[in-house]
Amino acid sequence: MKRYWIIGVALLAINAKPKDSLPVAQPMTASDKAVGAKAHSEILAQFGGLYTQGKQADYVRGVGQKIASQSGLSNTKGDFTVSLLNSSVNNAFALPGGYVYVTRQLLGLMNDEAELASVMGHEVGHVAARHSKKRQNRATIGGIGAIAATVLGSVLGGEQGAKLGQSLGGTLAQGWVMSFSRAQEYQADDLGVSYLARGGYDPIAASSMLASLAAQSSLEAKIQGRGDQKSPNWASTHPDPASRVTRAAQRATVSAPTGKLRNRDAFLSAIDGMMYDDDPHQGMVDGQEFRHPDLKLGFTAPAGFALSNGSDAVTISGSTGQAQFSGAKYDGNLESYVASVFKTVGGETVLNFGKVQRTTINGLSAAYASATANAASGPVVVTVYAYEFAPDTAYHLFSITPSASGRVFDSLFASVRRLSASEAAAVKPRSVRVVSVSKGDTIASLATRMAYRDFRTERFLTLNALAANAVLKPGQKVKIITW
Repeated sequence: MKRYWIIGVALLAINAKPKDSLPVAQPMTASDKAVGAKAHSEILAQFGGLYTQGKQADYVRGVGQKIASQSGLSNTKGDFTVSLLNSSVNNAFALPGGYVYVTRQLLGLMNDEAELASVMGHEVGHVAARHSKKRQNRATIGGIGAIAATVLGSVLGGEQGAKLGQSLGGTLAQGWVMSFSRAQEYQADDLGVSYLARGGYDPIAASSMLASLAAQSSLEAKIQGRGDQKSPNWASTHPDPASRVTRAAQRATVSAPTGKLRNRDAFLSAIDGMMYDDDPHQGMVDGQEFRHPDLKLGFTAPAGFALSNGSDAVTISGSTGQAQFSGAKYDGNLESYVASVFKTVGGETVLNFGKVQRTTINGLSAAYASATANAASGPVVVTVYAYEFAPDTAYHLFSITPSASGRVFDSLFASVRRLSASEAAAVKPRSVRVVSVSKGDTIASLATRMAYRDFRTERFLTLNALAANAVLKPGQKVKIITW
């Protein structure tokens, strides 16, 4: 259970003119380094640890340090700590003291070294301008999950809805997600473009990277059945990608570029074979199925609901409700376990769930109960199901649904089951594979090789930053995702 994506922040008009003057990098202090070092272990825990397979980590570190040296802050390799995270979230961020992170999922979305450098440049820009220091009065590294809680609570509405939302958001939020100001985000964009130019890279790569991120964001919404709906900007860590593409391109034209380096072949060679999407050791989402081979458990989400694999829980969300699968300390009493979940979910709000019922689901001893609560949008139903997997091990699902939605999660509650040894062994990771286009290959034929049940063509196009009418040439290198 290792997936949650908080994207975007506040918007600025896309025709905003980039400033010609940029701030001088401010030296990192001992206090900055201490703050970053203290948070580093927490970041690793929230994002699945370091990705150490293959050569990708060394490659990312080298590019990151090259870009960091353009900021005027880095004189030695030890000044910046550049980490590749084993996370299926599309994200990159920085902490005070020169701690810069990018996830393998975002790395897989990139198409050349210049795009990687652009992401590194943006994050180094935050460090150079000491943006984190300037926002400490309103946000700290502690309190991870506060924004996610507000987002999920807003689905229900009202103060009670927000409190219930905290139960869904608090355990799923990954990373340091308090938003920078609009000006700070765009200043980091501008600094990143200038570092690209100084490093000899094509500064337009910042724009192409943002375009890919915008396309991926749109695809994620489509896959999850949200159409063109975007995540609320006030709930995110970076400005809406689509609004930044034009601005980054504008900035590139005034950056006095010293080179046009893209290094596409070297980049594709470096990421070939890298894991993509979920790590099986953290559980795997495949369509409507979630399977965790290490815990030997699985369940199926109802049609129309999207699964999101988080650091210690899995979210199941849709227009008619949200649910979460997680685990907690278990003393062998399912009734008290259910009661403890209601207490955690409600927080200061007492949820009167009545008598806990007992049942058996797929051979597992189970217990459940429901309670009603009031939200600004109307009454909601909170339901908890607990499942015993061993005398000292239990997991639970809880859902929050508008009363009018009915029993939309009944099939979910009934789907929790053990995985057999053969089922667990069959869960395999997806990987990025770089292939050369052969004569006769088309977008349609290559898309059939994508290791997904749905949206294969859309995924292939987005992964490779290709238009739907693109014509592939023999020998051209493209990425596919395989088992």
